[in-house]
Amino acid sequence: MAVKLADKDIARIARALAEPRRFQILKEIGATKGGVVSCGELRDHHKVTAATLSHHLKELETAGLVETTKTGKFMTIALNRGVLDAYLAQLQKI
Repeated sequence: MAVKLADKDIARIARALAEPRRFQILKEIGATKGGVVSCGELRDHHKVTAATLSHHLKELETAGLVETTKTGKFMTIALNRGVLDAYLAQLQKI
């Protein structure tokens, strides 16, 4: 089923992706096999504090671009391909 995005959703995604580090994080998640990466792997690639990485991931999650799953003290981040595809489809209509 195709994801429907309201104008406010599109604006939220655009704001989230306007930050270069968040855009890079999303690209890295999408480039992994299955579109899933551990928080530790992202932290290894981005030399930022855990709090900063958490903030960026929260913005991507709020925009609907990623989904996080906690297992004990570990967290994995998965690309929400449906939302990304719906966003790109809306951009193509411009």
